[in-house]
Amino acid sequence: MLSRLMSSSIRSLDRECNCTVRLLDDSEYTCTIQRDAKGQYLFDVICHHLNLLEKDYFGIRYVDPDKQRHWLEFTKSIAKQIKSQPPFTMCLRVKFYPPDPAALKEEITRYLVFLQVKRDLYHGRLLCKTSDAALLAAYILQAEIGDHDPGKHPEGYSSKFQFFPKHSEKLERRIADIHKTELIGQIPEISELNFLQKAQNLETYGVDPHPCKDVSGNPAFLAFTPFGFTVLQGNRRVHLLNWEEVTKLKFEAKTFHVYANQTEDKKIILTFFAPTPEACKHLWKCGVENQAFYKLEKSSQVRTVSSSNLFFKGSRFRYSGKVAKEVMEQSAKIKRDPPEIHRCVFLSRAGMVPSRSCPSITHGPRLTSVPRTRRRAVHISIMEGLESLRDSAHSTPVRSVSHGDSFMSSRGSMMDSSEASTSAVISDEAYSPSDSMLSTPVAEHGMENPLNRHLNGAPRSVEDKESEAGASKEGQTAEFSSGRRALRLVKSRPAPPSDAEELNKFILSVLRLFLVTIGLLFALLLLLIMLTESDLDIAFLRDIRKTPEFQQFHFEYFCPLRRWFACKLRWMGGFLISK
Repeated sequence: MLSRLMSSSIRSLDRECNCTVRLLDDSEYTCTIQRDAKGQYLFDVICHHLNLLEKDYFGIRYVDPDKQRHWLEFTKSIAKQIKSQPPFTMCLRVKFYPPDPAALKEEITRYLVFLQVKRDLYHGRLLCKTSDAALLAAYILQAEIGDHDPGKHPEGYSSKFQFFPKHSEKLERRIADIHKTELIGQIPEISELNFLQKAQNLETYGVDPHPCKDVSGNPAFLAFTPFGFTVLQGNRRVHLLNWEEVTKLKFEAKTFHVYANQTEDKKIILTFFAPTPEACKHLWKCGVENQAFYKLEKSSQVRTVSSSNLFFKGSRFRYSGKVAKEVMEQSAKIKRDPPEIHRCVFLSRAGMVPSRSCPSITHGPRLTSVPRTRRRAVHISIMEGLESLRDSAHSTPVRSVSHGDSFMSSRGSMMDSSEASTSAVISDEAYSPSDSMLSTPVAEHGMENPLNRHLNGAPRSVEDKESEAGASKEGQTAEFSSGRRALRLVKSRPAPPSDAEELNKFILSVLRLFLVTIGLLFALLLLLIMLTESDLDIAFLRDIRKTPEFQQFHFEYFCPLRRWFACKLRWMGGFLISK
């Protein structure tokens, strides 16, 4: 009896797993879920924890072991979506940016959107001119530390915060001037709302950048915003297609297509190439979801879409949430007392800035006004200009960043010369996304091959080591053992696919396509025989037989062809009998 109870408790533990979700204020919420729990359950638990009702703008993001980002699908099991082993780690982020943040019903929703847009500004996704940047940063200061107090905020206090990937002392002085003179008396709610209203008018508001290349091989960033599909290249927006103009999104392997009707006579097709097929599929799914959310009138209009044509292997996907108009209508029906908001104080590089407190959350020293999103070695990763792909809010270009390109390098090195200062200033023109987006660190743990070690600049092989004159017995033994380890490593590596294997795969794919084509032709032939030769009185067949097109085909083409075949068969029969 006791053994049965113990085994049942062990089985129940095996069916549970821990899940940690990083929230927008950088706090972490950990809970235990069943292994077969769906994404909707976890999302509802998080929203209940935050006391959030306008939750359809948000989503949960995770990263698989291949560093590919995904939005958690609420209709599927969590354990089946995440390929890594528990405990699971995910992030709550804004998935659909509200077209008008001021129209949000509750302040708690606006505050969470404010935290997300502030992250976008810090990570270089929200591009703006110098004048707009100064005002946005001043709003953040006012919301976080309140009115300027000479006793608490000495000269140069704005330099203790990092609002952008890079900026200059001149911009810092402008931020402090606006904060001191123009924003006196603004409470946090008003400053956050003013920040969002200013941000929503920028071209890159709500941009979730996906790195791609165009047909000419030039790098580009694709994004889906509340207003349509956007293409960014260099320091400018080269395409903006409203959602009403976009007719179809399609992908095959790493190729992504956008079909649009700009006018009745002008139809365009834009083609881009993603880094990997997985990234292209993620791009396609994001586009399908954004188009359904912002374009459709009702969620009942959502249809399952296919990524490719009938004869090619493709993906099918269906957006499962509400659309924007339904969310706004549902928000208008909310009737409750406004929930209490715990705005957390953020720490500067110099330490704590006196402000409101958040008793339920405590943090260590911060380097920016944006909550740190990497717990371990945070000072190293930020100073190198890199942030974990797992923790960042949106897709970022996969490229390496040298120390000279570091966005968060120390201020001393940035201000050593006038050239460095100039390069760190946000210009009056919108700066390039490729210069501002933080890169994605991809860990590559190379293994040193003992067969290729160098001594005084010359390569040494196992044979050289064993035949070297004057070597001691101990040295020979060590070299021989290292050589054996190296040979084992070489043998354990999987052999690259041979040309024969590639040829076999190609032949199998051609045979598969041939068999599918033969099967379709056979099915069409059977249907044709049923229509023309059988007397089956089925409504489906009857309706087809009555169509003018079928009758014309039957009398003008099928009947002469049947007579021709019958004549040939009679001739062949008579020829065989005569023989």
